[in-house]
Amino acid sequence: MTNFTSRFLSAPDGLRLHARDYAPGESTRLPIVCLPGLSRNARDFHQFALLLSQDALSPRRVIAFDYRGRGLSARDENPANYTIATECRDVIAVCAALGISRTVFVGTSRGGLILHIMAAVQPDLIAAAVLNDIGPEIAAEGLKEIRDYLSSRAFPATIEAAADALERLHGPSFPALVRTDWQDMADAIYTRTGDGHLIPDHDPALADQLQAVDFSKPLPTLWPQFDLLAQKPLLVVRGDHSRLFSAGTLERMKTRVPGIETTAAEGQGHAPLLHHTSLFPQVKAFLDRQ
Repeated sequence: MTNFTSRFLSAPDGLRLHARDYAPGESTRLPIVCLPGLSRNARDFHQFALLLSQDALSPRRVIAFDYRGRGLSARDENPANYTIATECRDVIAVCAALGISRTVFVGTSRGGLILHIMAAVQPDLIAAAVLNDIGPEIAAEGLKEIRDYLSSRAFPATIEAAADALERLHGPSFPALVRTDWQDMADAIYTRTGDGHLIPDHDPALADQLQAVDFSKPLPTLWPQFDLLAQKPLLVVRGDHSRLFSAGTLERMKTRVPGIETTAAEGQGHAPLLHHTSLFPQVKAFLDRQ
């Protein structure tokens, strides 16, 4: 692909990190930095980044991030470093290395949790944010589903087989998706080993972290950090079939901060595809105002 540049940069502890840089050339607009979910990577944002960086009227620079242990970023020998706080420091370091002092963030799932922490430790970096199917409180039911899915360690033989498996598993929550969407999702999730086998493109140690979660206790929340994040222009997207980000949590966010903007991803679960034709216009309208 020639529509982005791979950037390799160092984390504060020296680990090699990767990000895709969709730079449209001359643009005076604030860049957009995209942060993926727990086990996902920069490829999740490819279509979204192309739409923004190649917009005919107002192209934007888009950076799509691979956290440590995902995509083309190096795996950490110490899995204890796979934390939201560490990943937040990594994102801040990469932005600094790329000369970005203020940006609009798009955070999907874990990416949105990182933004809650960033609002507390480096708020000036955040000009505005899109929270994609995430808030300061997550539902245990949805997190258990992610735990079980990551622990299954399925290894499909082909991308077509991977797309079939994803559609069987997630199809009921994503009736809005078509076959090409499932193929794109499979391409984003899986990578090929040297001998041609497909494997999920993340460190398996991420699943071990979720296995250690004690679901007999309430999950921690980030309401004080949300109050800080919501001082910025904020768009909150919720998949209308999401089981990780409840409608009740969204309502509490709106009650707490009446000024936030919200939109529903119709026919999608966790986490919505932001480039989907039914959702992208609302997201782009918010970004165009930033």
